[in-house]
Amino acid sequence: MNAVESQNLSKRYKSGVLALQDITLRVKKGRIVSLLGKNGAGKTTLIRILATQLMPTSGKAKVLGYDVVKEPDKIRKKIACIPQEAEPIGFLTVWEHLYGYLLMRGMGSSEARMKTEEVLKVIGLEGKRKALASELSGGMQRKLLLGMALATNAEVLFLDEPTAGLDLQSRGEVWRLLRELREEGRTIFLTTQNMEEAEVLSDEVFLIERGRILAGGKAEDLVRRIGWEVRVEVEGGWKREELERYGKCFPHAGSLLLYTSKEGAEKIVKRAVRRGIRARSRPVNLEDFFLLVGGENELVQTA
Repeated sequence: MNAVESQNLSKRYKSGVLALQDITLRVKKGRIVSLLGKNGAGKTTLIRILATQLMPTSGKAKVLGYDVVKEPDKIRKKIACIPQEAEPIGFLTVWEHLYGYLLMRGMGSSEARMKTEEVLKVIGLEGKRKALASELSGGMQRKLLLGMALATNAEVLFLDEPTAGLDLQSRGEVWRLLRELREEGRTIFLTTQNMEEAEVLSDEVFLIERGRILAGGKAEDLVRRIGWEVRVEVEGGWKREELERYGKCFPHAGSLLLYTSKEGAEKIVKRAVRRGIRARSRPVNLEDFFLLVGGENELVQTA
């Protein structure tokens, strides 16, 4: 049984905006899945439908085998959802958040106490148990919210941009927690605009643009579909036609981007040095796939 699946799922808001168009996907249990796209692409709408917070206009979706429209109560007992805008309650302590949330989810007092102590250790906030949420850093607050989801034993977690606004250290700590949850067999659905996050953390990535899934699969497979090994960015002193002898080239943010082979990149960089022109090269990654498929320069086949 898949953890999450949908077929021709669509959502049109009363305003007339078509937020989702024919979304079809299948995700196995025990995976981290990233929904990658710009603001307004439809990522949050999809998460809310799967988490039974929003009704679809048409199509079907199931979570753990239960229909999101017909069996929402059964789904809610087995999932946890953290919206991007979620914040801890400032006047409650860390301990009170975890313990109180478990009581609200129907857990008995004794079990909730034991679970709270266990989760405090896992999320690294054992020493902050008596601290008010308002006294925590942004990273600690995000870990507290993840701890609340973790404490429920939810089989599927829906996380809307869980590391947005966090510094590098805090982001790394959240990634560690998510990997540990996956090792426990949990399924994690997260939305992100962070290409690195999607690439290094996810078992599977879905690229969403204007309410449609443009591509999906393992990050390394998507990157391989670019067809080139290296991205070179050059500034001035070049004609586009000159660079296109080495690969695919197009203007971007005031520069020229060239997708080429390792040999082609070496030649361009050497010529740039001789001319005194700035040129930067790096291996292609998921950011490039997103740019080439989701942007105006559709140089990569989406299927």
